[in-house]
Parts: sequence; structure tokens; C-alpha cells
Amino acid sequence: MNKLILSFLSFLLVAFYSNGQHFKTDDIPGVVVNHCFAGAGFYIGSPGICILSDGSYIASHEFFGPGMNETSTVVQIFKSTDRGESWEQVAKIIGQTWSKLFEIEDTLYILGPVASGGDLVIRKSVDGGYTWTTPIDRYSGRIFNGHFHTAPTSVVFYDNRIWKAVEDMDGPVRGWGKHFRAFVVSAPLNCDLLKASNWTKTNPMPFDDAYLNGNFGGWLEGNVVIGPDDKLHNILRVDYRQPDGEKAAIIDVSQDGKTATFNSSSGFINFPGGCKKFNILFDPVTKKYWSISNYVPEQEKGYNPERTRNTLALMFSDDLRHWSVKGIVLYHPDVEKHGFQYADFQFDGKDIIFVSRTAFDDENGGADSQHNANYLTFHRIIDYANYQTPKKWVKLMP
Repeated sequence: MNKLILSFLSFLLVAFYSNGQHFKTDDIPGVVVNHCFAGAGFYIGSPGICILSDGSYIASHEFFGPGMNETSTVVQIFKSTDRGESWEQVAKIIGQTWSKLFEIEDTLYILGPVASGGDLVIRKSVDGGYTWTTPIDRYSGRIFNGHFHTAPTSVVFYDNRIWKAVEDMDGPVRGWGKHFRAFVVSAPLNCDLLKASNWTKTNPMPFDDAYLNGNFGGWLEGNVVIGPDDKLHNILRVDYRQPDGEKAAIIDVSQDGKTATFNSSSGFINFPGGCKKFNILFDPVTKKYWSISNYVPEQEKGYNPERTRNTLALMFSDDLRHWSVKGIVLYHPDVEKHGFQYADFQFDGKDIIFVSRTAFDDENGGADSQHNANYLTFHRIIDYANYQTPKKWVKLMP
């Protein structure tokens, strides 16, 4: 009964302190999807986006912060039927966090932990995001019991299966980053995804303090990607804060979805923005891999790279191992209180659309910090294959 009361109170507080687009948005980049006052102790996290088969957009985010009950998280669901120009809140899901939206044959799904470090669950919606199933047991969406973590990173369809990178928080070395163990979950595409027995996971890959000459702080928020070798890889954010630049890690995944392996001598790559969450998607039109990350311009190096989130860059690669910055997408000169982070994106014809966890000015003093965002914003990169950095930001390019 106490958990139900806490859930209801969290629901009411979130409803009161999140006010949609009821603010002056002239100076805020993009389209404001949702907003909350930092002083209330609620911050916007884990933005996600999905283009439905009918052409409408679905966006999501959770709340985190001292105002929230950690065992009773809330995900907000928004819908746009005009290509992102305006948004309507259509649902709230109590008991969901760090989650990814995706669609299979007109059915919308959301996958992530039921709470911070809780069971891994999946829900589905057959009415475009307005109503959702409840993961009560192993037959209705509670697919793995334990202490799980993930983010709105890529979902891949490969070899008639669906694949998603996840972490658990059960590593023997405690502390943020070090307790994450990386693995991949998968299930057949033609099965009941709410049935736990249909899901498989690889062995978990733990923290190792010998990696990167002892400067490895952990890995998390992986992306499953089909490589140029037509094999599966899990490419992860790496907590590495040394002056020689940020890195990502490439873990190899077996085709049957049961085994993960890592070669520490070749598995770490240079990746601008790799110290923060990023997404990677392959584009069959340009035949390149694309990412949107928190690249750190040369003149801003020296600040904590994990908290340098005021620059968002569009990047590409031909082989997953060598990355180039195509252009700067968003920038603010203040590192402390401004950030564009956790971008989740989709290809939309010649454009890329994405949502951002944005820390920016508002009428109540702005964001708590660059990390503790007060906005969910929507953005469009027009003709991304030919994108050029706006002249005012050209000096930020490598």
C-alpha cells in the first residue's frame, strides 16, 4: 500500500510541476515538448523518439531528481501529427525509466527498467501510445528480474530477431560506472515479446580496472549495431576522462545472442563525445553510420569531459572505428548551466529528427545544472548528408 501511495504522490507532483509548452520559447532552440522547474527537484531524462508507420512522431522522457521517489518512476509520452511542429501529451506510464521506444508492425513498444536498478520490462501499445500494457509477471512484460540499467539507444532488427543493449548493476566493484556489466538482450521478431521465455541475453561483461592503463571508469548505454562485417557489435559509452580524447568500446556479439567477447587491445576506439551517452544508426542511403554526440571543441577542453554537454555534433563513420564530425548542431557558450544531451534520433527521409534533454534558460532561473535538464526539445537536421555548421559556430569545428 505504501508503494501505491508513493506512486500516486509522484504522479501528482509530476503533473503539477511539468507544464508542457506554457512558457516563452523564442530563445530556446528547437520545439519545446515539455518543461519543468528545476527548483521543484524534477529533471528531464532519457529522451526517446519513434516515427510510427502512420507518419506521426512519438516522444518520451522520464523524470529524475531529488523530488522523485526512486522506486516509482514516471515516463511521459507525447505525440505529434504535424512533423514535430506541435506536441500533445497522450500518456503517463508509472513504473518505467531509462526506456527506448520502437515499433514493429503497427505495435509500439517501450523497453527499460521498471525503476532505477529494477526489473527489465517491456510494454506495448496498439493505439499509438495512448494506452499501455502493465508488466505484472513473466507472461505480461516482466522479462528479466534483477537490477538493470539502459538508455534510449539503438534497437536493431537482424537475423529475424530484435536486439537491444542493456547493463545490469551487479558488478563486484561498487561505484558509479564500475558496477555496470554490459550485455545484449534479443528475441525472435515473430514472437510474443511480452513473454519472458522468448528473450535471450549474452553473458555480462564486467568492469576491469586494468583497461586503458588504469584510466577506465566503466562502460554503459550501449548501442547494438550491425557492422560492415555483417556481425553484431555493442558500442558503448566509456567513462574515460584523460586529455588524449574520449573513447567508446566495441564488444562483439555472437549471432545466436548468447556470447559477448571483448578484446581490450583493439576494442577501444577514439570517439568524440564518447564519455556521454550517444546513439549510432546505420543509414542505407548514404551507407554510413551516424551519431549525434556531445563533442568537446578544442577551446573547451580542460573542463570535466563527462559534464561538457553544451555542444552537440553530428558525426559519421564508414567502418564504426573512425569517426568524423560533420557539423555542429547545437551550441551554447556556458558549460555549467546549459546542455543538449542524450539525443535520440531517427532518419526521416533526407532529414534527421531528434529529441534532446536540454538544460536552458527559463523564467525561474534556468536549469539546475547542465546535467539536470529542464526541457525536452525536438529538433530537425535538414538534409543531414549535406549538413554544414552555421557560420557562427564554424570555429568550433576540429
